[in-house]
Amino acid sequence: MEKILIVGCKKAMDDVCIGCSRCLVGFNRKEGEFSVYKDTDAEITGLLNCGDCPGATIVTRLAQVNLWNAPMGEKVTKIHIGPCIMDHCPHKEVIVKKIKAKAGVEVIEGAHPYKPDNIFA
Repeated sequence: MEKILIVGCKKAMDDVCIGCSRCLVGFNRKEGEFSVYKDTDAEITGLLNCGDCPGATIVTRLAQVNLWNAPMGEKVTKIHIGPCIMDHCPHKEVIVKKIKAKAGVEVIEGAHPYKPDNIFA
């Protein structure tokens, strides 16, 4: 079974995309980059924010996810980077590079297709 972790922008997750509902709806509908799971047993294991600009704590936060879930036998198998980072973050390149370097699992750049115009303007 695929265990999916979604990483998003702290500011967007706290102030704009309340509950990250678009990522969850996209996953449930298997749309956007989540379409790769249409015929796969997969579930969301967690939602994680970048730790705030410029993503200085993302590596520590990724390690904490694995430590926190280890007693339950849960281990992330794929990481999706939300559109709040991919489409709107000025620190995107640094954050994505750090995640790919330290995640130890496949990192997919993107999540859902529901990207309203000017939501981050």
